[in-house]
Amino acid sequence: MYWEKDIETMDRSKLESLQLTTLQDTFIKAEKSYYYGKTFKEKGIGVSSVKSLSDITKFPFTTKDDLRENWPYGFIAVPKEDLVRMHSSSGTTGRATVVFHTAKDIAVWTNMLTRCLYMAGMRKGDVFQNMMTYGLFTGGLGFHYAAEKLGALVIPAGAGNSKRQIQLMRDFATTAVHVIPSYALHLSTVFEELKLDPRKDTSVKIAFLGAEPHTEKMRKKIEEIYGYKAFNSYGLSEMNGPGVAFECPYQEGLHIWEDNFLVEIVDPKTLLPVAEGVEGELVLTSLQKEGMPLIRYRTKDLTRMIPGQCACGRTHRRIERFKGRTDDMLILKGVNIFPMQIEKKLMDIAGVGTNFLIILNRQGYNDDMMVKVEVHKQYFSGDLRQLEALRKKIVEELKGELLITPKVELVEPDSIPKGEGKAVRVIDNRKD
Repeated sequence: MYWEKDIETMDRSKLESLQLTTLQDTFIKAEKSYYYGKTFKEKGIGVSSVKSLSDITKFPFTTKDDLRENWPYGFIAVPKEDLVRMHSSSGTTGRATVVFHTAKDIAVWTNMLTRCLYMAGMRKGDVFQNMMTYGLFTGGLGFHYAAEKLGALVIPAGAGNSKRQIQLMRDFATTAVHVIPSYALHLSTVFEELKLDPRKDTSVKIAFLGAEPHTEKMRKKIEEIYGYKAFNSYGLSEMNGPGVAFECPYQEGLHIWEDNFLVEIVDPKTLLPVAEGVEGELVLTSLQKEGMPLIRYRTKDLTRMIPGQCACGRTHRRIERFKGRTDDMLILKGVNIFPMQIEKKLMDIAGVGTNFLIILNRQGYNDDMMVKVEVHKQYFSGDLRQLEALRKKIVEELKGELLITPKVELVEPDSIPKGEGKAVRVIDNRKD
């Protein structure tokens, strides 16, 4: 049940004592970087300012913009020759951010993610098919190393080539997969095309979902289609990648590994800490990284700490499934909207397919929202009144959730382009 029982079930007082020691070590390491050395000197702060965990609030936040402005080596805290790997974000919201690792960083990350896989039920002897991109993206390599450390047989399939993915699953009796949620749904349509039943014609029993936000409804839909247990994984490249937090078999929140991270939840407007159980923005400080430690990094992810200890016996606290991000919030006619709200409603409606797209337009001074929704093929081959009835139902459901009335266009399956990476959910055609 436990990969590292002494760490995973550590008494809270001992865990917090360990955190304080590693936090002080982190400040000593961070001060060696150009950015933090300069910042600490300007603010008149440093390791001597850290007497308790609460002293973390004396230090300024670190943001993605800080990483971009100090490109490429402004945050490294060791000589460049001690670095063994670089990973990068996609750069879809601006200049990419880069993160550097020492050999020890890679080993610590690998062990932490191995802890996650073992917690979810993966074991030595499993056949693990990794359907994530390999390269600058952290997800593929992180899971690959962890699965090997666990003792599983790893198939580094990479992303895409759906028919080959299915063949690999069947030929080598894959028992566990790592997959992007939207791609898992797309892959189910390829099973249908091949006249195969993923429940009967594969041996997969566990799936690890990550890399893009998804709702509980989408997770349940994936589980229903495939018949396996799907576990949520959370990570971000700035902290190392996947494995920052992970679900245990009880699936009542994601355990965040507090021997590796100091966790804060702050109000995204005031940036002040919120009470336990109150929703806010997740802020993380790395506690064991030596190549590029980060202090009070604003993740932009909205969540809350779940009060109480999990029934699994682990003492590391849990964060709730993410509501969204502070930077993917859409504002339309004065209303704040998260794409995940739309996904949640759509997944509840019978007849809706596996993909949708939000398009924002501006006509004159008015903004409007168009939601393209894939629906089952049967609606296009029979009485078109059924199609119109479904469209009206979707409009009403979304109106009730969003408090505005969106336009809705129903389209045939697979008519919305799908990439091999993260699903594109929003196209904003509005001009400033």
